[in-house]
Amino acid sequence: MNNKPDISVAPMMDWTDRHCRVFHRLIAPHVRLYTEMVTTGALIHGDAHRHLDYSADEHPVALQLGGSDPADLATSAKMGEEYGYDEINFNCGCPSDRVQRGKIGACLMAEPELVADCIKAMNTAVSVPVTVKCRIGIDDVDDEPFLRTFIQQVSDAGCDTFILHARKAILQGLSPKENRSVPPLRYDLCEQMASEFPRLTFIVNGEIASLEDIQTKAALFRGAMIGRKAYHDPYFLADIEQTIFGNRSILSRETVARAMIPYAEKQQKDRGVPLKSVTRHMLGLFNGQTGAKAWKRHISENAHRTENAHDLLNTALDKAFSAKELLDAA
Repeated sequence: MNNKPDISVAPMMDWTDRHCRVFHRLIAPHVRLYTEMVTTGALIHGDAHRHLDYSADEHPVALQLGGSDPADLATSAKMGEEYGYDEINFNCGCPSDRVQRGKIGACLMAEPELVADCIKAMNTAVSVPVTVKCRIGIDDVDDEPFLRTFIQQVSDAGCDTFILHARKAILQGLSPKENRSVPPLRYDLCEQMASEFPRLTFIVNGEIASLEDIQTKAALFRGAMIGRKAYHDPYFLADIEQTIFGNRSILSRETVARAMIPYAEKQQKDRGVPLKSVTRHMLGLFNGQTGAKAWKRHISENAHRTENAHDLLNTALDKAFSAKELLDAA
């Protein structure tokens, strides 16, 4: 039996694309990765392969779906399973206006019966786990009865795993950015749900940005989901690998950077991906280290000017190490 907590990187729009996930996987072999939210409309009526294609190295990787029509979600979940995703995650937590207009995200928490129907439809269509990522409430409601009712009805429909962002979502009046910080964190409410539903798996999310925080949450819940900390300071995932998973084979920052060179070159050759689309996720690799500014500056200023991944990243490394050597000499 695996007693290790389930640690994951949150699905983040415009950030956790396939290039970001390959980069994160090099740093952290055991952390679970999630796609950006993909809508059912994009899969059924758009270029499904572009949205679903990924690298085999990304496993374990989950596909997050956005939608509200049970039949469309079932079809999309089946497509995800056929592509080999390890989990289908249903977005019931995004508070943006654009998403709400499509009846997607946190607004669905007001309709637990519909969410339950969506879960039933997806579970019927696939054999991989179907999970839900949600908030603890919406607008003026973030009390125990509201969240209890939602979890009860959705779990009765066959969902065993809930990823709880420990804030409610304000659907009118706050931007998505403000919704990540203004509503107060209510981990006490998450603990209450975990106590009341011991057969269910609860993973928590919301301002988890230190190893101590992860260990505290892992003692109370099945796991923790890391958001922007993992993106802006990606090598934090290496600390997680060593401390949480006992991994003693961590790649150095330099090795990770050099490993991304053949990946970027292959993406350019096979898919016509601009180099900057890959390297933009790597800017924080040296965060907190001497030479971090030199690394970030060189990539930021030159990624759009060249398609030579080898020269770009090796020169950025040289500049980062030169800055360190200058400081050491001083």
